[in-house]
Amino acid sequence: MIKTMKKAQLKELSRQLLGTATDSPDALEYFSTDAGIFEATPSAVVYPANTADVRKTVKYVADLAAAGKPVSLVPRGQGTDLGGGAVGEGIQLVMPAHMNKLLRLDRDTATVQPGINYRTLQQTLHTHGRHLPPYPASIDFSTIGGAVANNAAGEKSVKYGVTRDYVKSLKVVLADGSLVQAHRVNARELNRKKGLSTFEGEVYRKLDSLILDHTELIAKHQPKTTRNAAGYALGRVKDKDGSFDLSQIFIGAQGTLGVITEVVLKTLPYNPRTTLVVGYFKSQDALAEAVAKVRQYVPSAVELVGQGVLEYLREHHPGDIEGLVPEKLPKAVLLVEYDDSSQLAQKIKSLRTQRIFQHLAESSRIATDPVEQVALWKVRRATATSVWSAGGHKRALPFIEDAIVPQDKLATLLDRTHKLLAKHDLEAAIWGHAADANLQLQPLLDLSRKKDIDRLLSLSREFHDTVIALGGSTTGAHGDGLLRALYLKNLYGKEMFELLAEVKHIFDTQRIFNPMKKTEATEEFARAHIRGTYSLAGLHNHSLYI
Repeated sequence: MIKTMKKAQLKELSRQLLGTATDSPDALEYFSTDAGIFEATPSAVVYPANTADVRKTVKYVADLAAAGKPVSLVPRGQGTDLGGGAVGEGIQLVMPAHMNKLLRLDRDTATVQPGINYRTLQQTLHTHGRHLPPYPASIDFSTIGGAVANNAAGEKSVKYGVTRDYVKSLKVVLADGSLVQAHRVNARELNRKKGLSTFEGEVYRKLDSLILDHTELIAKHQPKTTRNAAGYALGRVKDKDGSFDLSQIFIGAQGTLGVITEVVLKTLPYNPRTTLVVGYFKSQDALAEAVAKVRQYVPSAVELVGQGVLEYLREHHPGDIEGLVPEKLPKAVLLVEYDDSSQLAQKIKSLRTQRIFQHLAESSRIATDPVEQVALWKVRRATATSVWSAGGHKRALPFIEDAIVPQDKLATLLDRTHKLLAKHDLEAAIWGHAADANLQLQPLLDLSRKKDIDRLLSLSREFHDTVIALGGSTTGAHGDGLLRALYLKNLYGKEMFELLAEVKHIFDTQRIFNPMKKTEATEEFARAHIRGTYSLAGLHNHSLYI
């Protein structure tokens, strides 16, 4: 891919659009980073006004590629991606400026454009007694399009599942500029789709054939974890009844297969009254045992905060934990929430959870008052904001922050992670979604030092090798991006990796969509695009929780 787009080309494209296009240095600099550690300066920024603008932009880029003048295209929301999935050297296709609307609200579905703010949608749903449960921690300023692109999940996913479980249909612009409606179709409708003479028909034929020819291989190489955002979800496209859902291949694809322009989402009833049980543990083994026991009561959230986070908060933000944790800091804090529609059910489950904690934890508490709950949740939800605000040259870096293993391997992963950090003489705060054994950790490193970049890449390889050896996935909800994609072959094996590469080729033969991600990632490219310094200056007008 070329790194620049000629001004004449940009003007020609701009004349076709209702929205705007620019190569302003300020815009290019702003969109050169996301919330991750990578940097790639785009050649232009396009703010599409509608689906027609997206189609025209894709068609223009496809025609350039066919003429031997390739330019890549990177769809983007608010840039909250932590793995470099939203950066690239071609055109940034930025959705939130104009394509940010709630198009339709029905009793149990919402139809939205990809640039709509997640919190805005959630607040609207709440006024109707509904909600979208798999919201990510960055809900306050992330977009629905970004959540779909990463198959996002969050604290409620232990009970309610991940984003793909709520997508009923998508409108997607394919690599030739055509628009398709992707949703589950029955076997008869699938045959009709495969009979189309269009690019859509070609996609259906080739993808169906790929899945049919490798059904056993696909089933064999799925991580035994509660969530997984690595690669492409080939196992979720075709059901045993012959039905076929093309939308599933786009969910979690990080814009590498097409551009999503509309999303229809399923919503669920919302209960704002919850009960929170908090346990303070002196050992990781006791915490892991408690997590295994409380899962039987179907909590709506089970969140972990490690001792390193508590130590950091006590030193730098003591007010955030005053009166909320014991004077002698525990090894870890576990927050368990119940949101059953019956308050009696919440009470019974909370008391049973507290009895478990009485045997395994040093102490515990139950909170039903919303003000107290907000204060307790802040210990968990303000973690990333607090850690990222650390001064000095060393910064907490998100590069091994989304690993997930089978639930019974949580204690093992925690133990091996601490040993790895000690081996590399690094400090890191650890938190995460305990019931899913989905860890977040961000070691302190200085990106201006080559030695620290070497340590970063070395630790990343060793950590993800450990996760894979435990039967886990390299990403539970944040996507492959530029760095985690390096481990796809090790995660899935050579044969399955080649299938994933074939998926990319089926949808994007000219490699115009978000290149160097997923199966195209290389360590050389990743290393060359690591930032010299790390900051979240572009996100300081928000409050970021991970």
